[in-house]
Amino acid sequence: MPAEHGYGEDGEYRSLPGMDSGIRPVPQQRIMEKVDECMGRLDYAGAERVLLYWLAEARAGGDLRGQLMIRSELVGHYRKTGEREKARESADDALALIRALGFEGTLSAAAAYVNMATADHSFGLYEEAYRLFADARAIMERSPGASPELLGGLYNNMGLTCAALGRYDEAFRLYDLAMERMEEVPGGAAEQAVTCLNRADALAARDGMEAAEAAVFALLDQAEALLDSPSLSRNGYYAYVCGRCAPVFDHYGYFAAARTLRERAEAIYEGS
Repeated sequence: MPAEHGYGEDGEYRSLPGMDSGIRPVPQQRIMEKVDECMGRLDYAGAERVLLYWLAEARAGGDLRGQLMIRSELVGHYRKTGEREKARESADDALALIRALGFEGTLSAAAAYVNMATADHSFGLYEEAYRLFADARAIMERSPGASPELLGGLYNNMGLTCAALGRYDEAFRLYDLAMERMEEVPGGAAEQAVTCLNRADALAARDGMEAAEAAVFALLDQAEALLDSPSLSRNGYYAYVCGRCAPVFDHYGYFAAARTLRERAEAIYEGS
């Protein structure tokens, strides 16, 4: 009897009664491991090659869900490399795949929406980003499969968009939720540090630096302590967070902290 496979209502690929789709799924976990290896070396070109190779394999094997995962990752990749048109192309393809698969209410769709929203935010498309974040939030908050890590990342990034739109009260509520969720995640201190810095920026923007100075500096101190946490693995993700946080510390005059973070990131990248 031929193998029977298909996609369930939750968007997961599995055997389903009465189906012989002939789909050849791509190895999603292995793909992400290879991408993570490349990003641990800041090898953006290598990460793109991995994703494009497996995108072609997913197409050849009729694996629409694999294509969706890879297109979603490409949106994030092109956000990091600043390639707006390529990010938009991958986002459009991801949206078409979500519709084709009937995945509008699944966590797979929510993850794609978050990547698209984060890209839109980085390119200054704040209203578009907010709508996508809201769609992702509606799915994740009602799904028992949404991990604290996924929710924490959503709240943190959506808070940034709210702050950019001047919706500061909403941003602060989201930052509170992000801190709570990441408390449940092993190694969540790194993301909590990012949240502290995001909150500091929002306070300074809303109140002015003179009025917000004490609160801003308290948040910077908290972020620095979180990044020093012994619970954090000094890996490629930690290096990425250090590199992301260092300019914020520089901006507020925490030059020694910024220098330390850059040195840690450089040591990790050199070691990899």
